Amino acid sequence: MTAVATTTVRRARRSPSFGRVMAWAVMAAIVLVTLLPFYWILRTALSTNTGLAAQPADPLPVDLTTGGFERALGLQSTEEAIAQGGSGGGLAFWRYLLNSVLVSTLITGCQIFFSAMAAYAFSRLRWRGRDAVFGLFLAGLMVPAIFTLLPNFVLIKELGLVDTLLGIALPTMFMTPFAVFFLRQFFLNIPHEVEEAALLDGAGKVRVFFRVLLPMASTPVLTLAVLTYITSWNDYFWPLMVSYSDNSRVLSVALAVFRAQTPQTGTDWSGLMAATLIAALPMLVLFGLFARRIVGSIGFTGIK
Repeated sequence: MTAVATTTVRRARRSPSFGRVMAWAVMAAIVLVTLLPFYWILRTALSTNTGLAAQPADPLPVDLTTGGFERALGLQSTEEAIAQGGSGGGLAFWRYLLNSVLVSTLITGCQIFFSAMAAYAFSRLRWRGRDAVFGLFLAGLMVPAIFTLLPNFVLIKELGLVDTLLGIALPTMFMTPFAVFFLRQFFLNIPHEVEEAALLDGAGKVRVFFRVLLPMASTPVLTLAVLTYITSWNDYFWPLMVSYSDNSRVLSVALAVFRAQTPQTGTDWSGLMAATLIAALPMLVLFGLFARRIVGSIGFTGIK
């Protein structure tokens, strides 16, 4: 009887059900649709502008070349760029990349630090009106970001920080309602016995936060840091309002400037897609490395 049952199980494994086949087919279709835009960007970046105009629907790169990446990285002369359909205008790619790294790092580091302290105060400390203040603070999630652009711009202008990297980072540098809520949900799940044991050993509230709770929250903190870094890296509208020169222009805004440098022959789609791919590649790699932790932390903290 055991041999017969084993044979039946093996046959069942070898012949997948119709529902399983359909599920895999749907998942494959979703993956294909998701990756298609990235492939089309790569195909356009590896083509020439004249080839794209002649064969716009060709699924493969037309007149395979790396000229688009060379123009995006500033490795082509003006004559070579114009000959390949570029505008001839320069793109200070490395300067813009450095600005994006500085702004994203500043926002991420400060926001994680201050949001973690606020989450600790809202979850572990007992003080009058704590829940009411947290509810009011959480209501900021319902305020559209576009409503805060004008007040923030007026504030940055009064502080004399227009066209500076600090002016770009300042509005979201300290904390956000989502970051505080995210970390607070994790701190609430830590047993109080851990904190009480540290207090009995003579540790103060500050020491408990830095030596006990914060190390235990390393995974949610890392997850929030990745999400914050990606968000600040991709931000466009606020840096566009504040920065006016290469000194403070970040990469997302620089791509729009590169797009505006339209040559007489038409838009330099090859160079634009190459620059877009290079700008998006670090965030794709970052998310790919920490995707499992991000999903696990969101599920653990109860965010659906």
